Amino acid sequence: MTAEPSSRRELNKAATRESIIAAGLSLAMSRGLGGFTAEELADAAGVSRRTFFNYFGSVEEAIAAPTFGFLDRALGKLRERPADEPILESALHVLTGMADNDLIEPMAQSFLVAAGHDPLTRFQLQAFDDCADKIGAAIRERHPDLGDDLYVAALAGSIISCGKAALETWMAESGGDLSPSSLTRLRSLLSSAITHLKTGFAAP
Repeated sequence: MTAEPSSRRELNKAATRESIIAAGLSLAMSRGLGGFTAEELADAAGVSRRTFFNYFGSVEEAIAAPTFGFLDRALGKLRERPADEPILESALHVLTGMADNDLIEPMAQSFLVAAGHDPLTRFQLQAFDDCADKIGAAIRERHPDLGDDLYVAALAGSIISCGKAALETWMAESGGDLSPSSLTRLRSLLSSAITHLKTGFAAP
């Protein structure tokens, strides 16, 4: 009988977290980073300042959260792929299967507003570094006898670098357009970047 209230509490916490993130992204897109305070973000999200700081240590951390969320979701999907499937093939399946704009749009917004803002960029770099470590762990889960640390680190780092290159290319092309067609283009660029890696960067 205690599971249901606990579940409701977790759902409420998740909803509060998402409302803070959404409010932060909205303010960042309209005012720019540095154009609002944590108190103003909390007010826009309908929570107290104390509640905001229970979830995030700073405005930048809240704005960077979608990048962590997208990468964690992708990693979860990666681990659901068949264990004997090549890791890059799995990555392609994951990226082509993540067609939900509600998931990719906040990450794209976060990447856009981070441009030129060093504190937020550092959070996003941390997200990519953490993801590379987790991809390395996923490779080792599939291949526990693999003893080549350089291979694992280089492959995991290359996957992350391809994702960052796709995001930067999309940002240069789109100029900040977050329409459904632009987000579809972003997913296509992410898949193409992994395909280039998979084929050994053969000339297009």
